[in-house]
Amino acid sequence: MSKNKQLQCGARTVDLSAPLVMGILNVTPDSFSDGGRFNSVDKAFAQAKQMVAEGAAFIDIGGESTRPGAQAVSSQEELDRVLPVVEKIHRNLDVVISLDTSNPELMREGAKLGAGLINDVRALDREGALQAAAETGLAVCLMHRQGEPQTMQHAPCYEDVVVEVSDYLAAKVESCVAAGIERHKIVLDPGFGFGKNLQHNLTLMAHLHKLLRLELPLLVGVSRKTMIGETLNKPVDERMYGGLALAVWSAVQGAHILRVHDVAPTVDALRMTHAVQQAM
Repeated sequence: MSKNKQLQCGARTVDLSAPLVMGILNVTPDSFSDGGRFNSVDKAFAQAKQMVAEGAAFIDIGGESTRPGAQAVSSQEELDRVLPVVEKIHRNLDVVISLDTSNPELMREGAKLGAGLINDVRALDREGALQAAAETGLAVCLMHRQGEPQTMQHAPCYEDVVVEVSDYLAAKVESCVAAGIERHKIVLDPGFGFGKNLQHNLTLMAHLHKLLRLELPLLVGVSRKTMIGETLNKPVDERMYGGLALAVWSAVQGAHILRVHDVAPTVDALRMTHAVQQAM
């Protein structure tokens, strides 16, 4: 990462000198882990409030599931799910609101209601998304993927997953800068589980530090994902400990933001890891 360890997210400035936690808030009926649990404004807000109390610096609100095999939702349905939650969180909580979306209209409307970050699993590939993100002036997170959610896990293939992910993200950064997005407002996500099999994911995790050559903050999202389930033979609701191990490993490798379901234990694990690193 560059020497500048500040990330400007709308009206808030975030200090990335120690790893931070992004709490996942899926306001969907079909997300792989918590689909349907928070699909009302009151339930979503209560969950966001709890995650902030536990130490989340970001709340990532998603209105469209991107799990393998997920079906697309209409733009209006996504807006209806997400915007009321954004508005209530912005009014009541001191936290950076992240929009987990590829929808240009939601980017624009969410920015007006107080969102600070656009977190797009499609890296602003959807028509109009790059322009919309640039117009908002918000920070953006660009994720690597191979394929679309409906098909991405059918037969992912790489010659060298680390090199290919790094090259893809580097090209996306240049496209964003050319479109008017300031480089210091860009975060990168290697996209664990998005068009990658278990060996791809493990190799990418083992060499995560190599992505730091791009000199931008790294976001890692592996919470409860299949790579943990396949390695430990655990169902979704028993993957927290594996996720904590990967969060600590990611932080040691240089990750700046960990996107997780289990906020409190991850915050503790990262604080302990950072304390040891500071003593080195």
